[in-house]
Amino acid sequence: MAGANDEGGMVSGTGGVSGGEALASASPDLPAPDLHAHHVRMPGATEPIEVAAPFLQPNQLEGFRIGVTSDRRSSDLIDAFERRGARVVHAPTLRIAHSQQDGPLLEDTRLMIAARPDVLLATTGYGVRRWFEVAEADGIGSALTDALAETTILVRGPKARGGIRATGLNDSGMSDSETTASLVDKLLAEYPPGLVIGIQVHGATDEVQLDRLRAVHERVLVVAPYRWIAMDDTDERVYKLVEAICARQLDCVTFTSAPAVHALFTAAEGMEMYPELIAALRSEVCAAAVGPVTSAPLMAAGIAPIQPTRFRMGALIRLVCEHLEQNMIERVETQNGLVQLRGSIVQVGEERVQLPPTALAIMRALMRARGAVVSREDLTLALAGDSDDHAMEVSLSRLRQTLGVPGLVATVVKRGYRLNV
Repeated sequence: MAGANDEGGMVSGTGGVSGGEALASASPDLPAPDLHAHHVRMPGATEPIEVAAPFLQPNQLEGFRIGVTSDRRSSDLIDAFERRGARVVHAPTLRIAHSQQDGPLLEDTRLMIAARPDVLLATTGYGVRRWFEVAEADGIGSALTDALAETTILVRGPKARGGIRATGLNDSGMSDSETTASLVDKLLAEYPPGLVIGIQVHGATDEVQLDRLRAVHERVLVVAPYRWIAMDDTDERVYKLVEAICARQLDCVTFTSAPAVHALFTAAEGMEMYPELIAALRSEVCAAAVGPVTSAPLMAAGIAPIQPTRFRMGALIRLVCEHLEQNMIERVETQNGLVQLRGSIVQVGEERVQLPPTALAIMRALMRARGAVVSREDLTLALAGDSDDHAMEVSLSRLRQTLGVPGLVATVVKRGYRLNV
């Protein structure tokens, strides 16, 4: 509910948790995020998505690697990124549970029909649609519509408004910031106490907001058309996603609900890789959240995600494309011409080559030194895992062979290596 999700208003109606609960996932021993890292931009500080940028170029994301954590409508995100040349890793951290909840949903719906609430709070378009579809399939759809005909309906955002209007009903107002907390704020500020309140919740219920309603109103009736459940242990995609983030093998990870963030954190904790995951998302791997609710658990863990000014999937796609292209291509002028590192692809002049992970780690270290000498020890540390001098030398040799540009990576005797700037 409150702060429960941003996806409900844009991708699907997902559930979530409050910012207070998100704090429990943060580790107090981890250092504060580097707010000057090249990809970091605090929520609300991003440029409007209408920025004129080559958004529709089919190759603009070539070389970049993006993780997608959503379940429902994930294909929309994946297709959009792949059409622009990105390689996408899909690892849904949660999925929507439906049919097994229909019995309780119908029971709660009958209670709502009998009570004829004074005010109904609608939080997600997907949740509203599913609620009425289940009611219709059971033969009580008309009774539900009739029961709500005289009810004042308040919606959390445009998607919830669309869901309500699709049923033939109309709303009387929308929350200020498209969160359930602000929707409850509106109700408490503008309507008298002692009413019968209905609320359509989603995914993971936030009892804090329900308690706020119960403290003021006579009766609060809740319907939950769906809920989020964690992926089972047989699905290894989430674990591989954690490993890829920690190894800096992804450039960006997208989140469309707060519970998806928590599920990723939980998986990392179970793998004993939580500190490494947080460190990667604070530095080299960009976290992209659809809105402030989804951003809350990331920020509580010291991660500064990018976030569109409009909390919609299209805006998220546009922002990710623009951000990667404008902020995450590293460029160094060398004696061999301009060298650009875009994700896993290095471009020298007009030639682009794909680098394997270990060669990429070394190339990234050399690019960031911008012609300064990088010691053998530092290059070894740049490799993931238990690497040694031999592994570094093999990776460096492979990098030179893959680049195919003699002299671009120069050896500095007894000191290390550098780009030939």
